[in-house]
Amino acid sequence: MSILNVNTKIRKVDSQGRIILPREWRKRELKDGNEVIIIEEEGILRIIPKKKIDLTQFFDSLEFDDELVDKLEDWSKFENYLLNKKFR
Repeated sequence: MSILNVNTKIRKVDSQGRIILPREWRKRELKDGNEVIIIEEEGILRIIPKKKIDLTQFFDSLEFDDELVDKLEDWSKFENYLLNKKFR
């Protein structure tokens, strides 16, 4: 965590343990969501917005080793390679 990005707010906790998160923070960090992740560390509670992760960035991003790429030139060799390869 960068010390330059730390913004400190003091909030009261009500009798049921609730706190109010600042509007600016909710608009900026929660956007359309309404859930947070609370991480408890020794003497510290971290509140992190729960965000949906866009997995499409990983589509079409397979990595192949050189041996596999060589076999791609001949589809039948490629199929045999995959059928006989032991994956960890």
